[in-house]
Amino acid sequence: GTVSVADVASRIDPTSVHLRAGDGRGGLDVLEQNYRYDLAGPERILERYLDTTIDALLENGDLRSGKLQSFGQGQIVLLSDRGLSMLQREKIVDLRFPSLPEGLITRPTLVWDVQSERPGAREVELSYLTNGISWHAEYVAVTNKDDTAADLSGWVSVDNRSGAAYPDARLQLIAGDVHRVQPERPTPRGVMDMRMAGAEAKVGFEEESFFEYHLYTLPRPTTVRDRETKQISLFPPARTGVEKVYEYQPHRDQKKIRVVLQFENSEENGLGMPLPKGKVRTYKRDSRGGQQFVGEDRIDHTPKDEEVRLGLGNAFDIVPERTVKNQTRVSDRVHEMTVETKIRNHKQEKVTVVVQERFWGDWEVIRSTHPTNKRDAYTAEWSVEVGPDVEEILEFTVRMRR
Repeated sequence: GTVSVADVASRIDPTSVHLRAGDGRGGLDVLEQNYRYDLAGPERILERYLDTTIDALLENGDLRSGKLQSFGQGQIVLLSDRGLSMLQREKIVDLRFPSLPEGLITRPTLVWDVQSERPGAREVELSYLTNGISWHAEYVAVTNKDDTAADLSGWVSVDNRSGAAYPDARLQLIAGDVHRVQPERPTPRGVMDMRMAGAEAKVGFEEESFFEYHLYTLPRPTTVRDRETKQISLFPPARTGVEKVYEYQPHRDQKKIRVVLQFENSEENGLGMPLPKGKVRTYKRDSRGGQQFVGEDRIDHTPKDEEVRLGLGNAFDIVPERTVKNQTRVSDRVHEMTVETKIRNHKQEKVTVVVQERFWGDWEVIRSTHPTNKRDAYTAEWSVEVGPDVEEILEFTVRMRR
């Protein structure tokens, strides 16, 4: 027999279609499958009626009949017993055709030739990939007065431009770097699985490990309409401890000190769900109770018990000044450099600035006014405490060998 399904996405990948028996009994073979997308638009109907008689009703009430010879550039050419007529399309109020041309359809349709071991109704499962539908995660963090804690909420935004609606669907999102053969999908953030289902309403998604990714299942049905952007809560708002860090990285910006908000994605810290990549917008309440935007950053896919770092901007009242005071060539392969960094704090409270310098080759800090921490093979780090309205000076000498 032949089975047709018209309620599919218009941006479907036909090569990804898979139909199988859904009742677990088997005995259903797909002999052939076709994706028909020759839609009955005005131009396609006119193309199919070339050299065929049609009627054109003009705005003055005149009815013209004739064989359609051509169309385009705002004109329709008809051939009748009266000769050849070129009609302006803007003057035509109605074009009449005997019927819908064979083979044209009103919606994209999947058609299968199937063979079943027994007659009657069968439950089947249809799956396919489609372009035009994507999702991404977004987060909102609101810090407390002294920036030691934040209320964090997460949202999933589903953008549907696939040409189909998904009523009462079970929404499942896969977060991770899923590989696709070229041409790539329009979203690098994951894949989406939507099936018909029913469940009681709950807040947020249920998360589980899946292959090498993480699967987020919405435990209630939701309708995703075509040409709609839908936002759904990813998890209930959570209170988490945060730490504000001031970083001075001359290799990134020699004149600014970066402000970083960091926290651990752990159950002990009020979180613990693997976080899909997305944008985190951070707010803080002012002295009048208003909620002010203080910065945003993107996070990558973050497993539980890993640290999240948000670069929110540059400090206004903390000013660095870096000077290379001396460079000495000890030998052909060894030279020394002395660097002085002044940090002026115009805030009303003490701050700690983490200074990071990058070096190449075999290096060693041989003198320093502050304890040195070798962060990695290329980075030296100092923690410099600066009191209110005070200037603190960090000076070090580094020896480098090529």
